[in-house]
Amino acid sequence: MAGGERIFVQAIRRYCAEHGITVDVRADGWLIAMRRGEMRRFAFGYDIGLNSAIAHRLANDKSATAEALALEGVPCIAHHLFLNPKLGTQIAGTDWRERMLSLLAQNPQGVVVKPNEGTSGRAVFKVKTEAELDHAVGEVFSMSAGLVISPYVAIEDEVRVVLLDDAPIVVYSKQRGKDWRHNLDAGAKPVLLEEDDVRATCVKLAIDAAHAIGIAFASIDVVRVDGRWSVLEINSGVMMEALGKLHPELVQATYDAALDRVFAGNSDRGTGATLP
Repeated sequence: MAGGERIFVQAIRRYCAEHGITVDVRADGWLIAMRRGEMRRFAFGYDIGLNSAIAHRLANDKSATAEALALEGVPCIAHHLFLNPKLGTQIAGTDWRERMLSLLAQNPQGVVVKPNEGTSGRAVFKVKTEAELDHAVGEVFSMSAGLVISPYVAIEDEVRVVLLDDAPIVVYSKQRGKDWRHNLDAGAKPVLLEEDDVRATCVKLAIDAAHAIGIAFASIDVVRVDGRWSVLEINSGVMMEALGKLHPELVQATYDAALDRVFAGNSDRGTGATLP
């Protein structure tokens, strides 16, 4: 990254330069204001502003995503929500630890404990014992208002599908390294998928998941466990830093297509504000 700037920020700068859009990068690149004529749009984090507020919130909440997908019959990995007991018993309840231990007992292969809102694979713990559970819960609750517990499953393959209005712009597998996780930040490598049955299956599942929460632009992770594909999570902020190092043209084209939609003049989508 030039000067330590994220590929996401570089892509927006390049698009704006080519389209006569004024760009103002604030907060070390985490807030970007874009203006063309009377139209102003914002990007925040990795969110480019195409999704509705409720779709964005659902996608950022692992438990809510799993519940919404289950309601629509979309295969997904279960995520059981537990709120931080520091919020009070009226919110977190009094039996939260007993419920956690029950989940651990139901899953002798282990469980995964992680923050309810995404952290790119950080603060994710594989747990098999009560002592490990207590440690993981303490770590996550020290930084988060809520955590989720999922059954540990042996993931055979993980694929990320980047969708824009149901079109699969990017589809790649995550080739795991020495770490048990498939997170790119943990050393996994992105490998683009060719057109085949696996790719078609993953794209169909990703589209079903996007429809379930009404999201327009997202990266959707699907996993194969025991030969069956399920949705792991949906990301409203589309981050392609690792992919951008290998396929910069593809990443730029993806953000370009999304930004074309942002500046198409649909000011009723919550993408920004039209200045008086």
